[in-house]
Amino acid sequence: MTTVFDVAAYILERSGPMMVWKLQKLVYYCQAWSLVWDGDQMFDEEIEAWANGPVCPALYEIHNGQFRISNLSIGNACALTENQRETVDIILQDYGGRSPQWLSDLTSMEAPWKKARRGIPRGERGNSIISKESMAEYYESLHEENAVWLSEA
Repeated sequence: MTTVFDVAAYILERSGPMMVWKLQKLVYYCQAWSLVWDGDQMFDEEIEAWANGPVCPALYEIHNGQFRISNLSIGNACALTENQRETVDIILQDYGGRSPQWLSDLTSMEAPWKKARRGIPRGERGNSIISKESMAEYYESLHEENAVWLSEA
């Protein structure tokens, strides 16, 4: 099974150094859209709904204390399947040019993060898990909306 470290290593290999905050949001979107497009999780590690958006604690432990990151001490970009690389490449194409703040704001407006944060005041620390089921359901609905919109165009 591919790990979040493998996905992060691939993202850094393709995009170069970035703020750790942005890397966290990109791995979140890789997981979310993999659930929709590929019908399976990209990695097994959990993602939590922290105050500034989704964070994978296992990845956080590796980059804790860093502001920017250019590579990981663990993780193998070559571990991704061709299908997983295609998914990550699409995520990088669609989200990779966005700022960390923009990505944080977007994830904080979306249902999976909001659902996991239910009952936690805005800005307060929390570590509720964003379920894969919640991600799959929400992003599948976006996928279906876009498919309908494109078919009507």
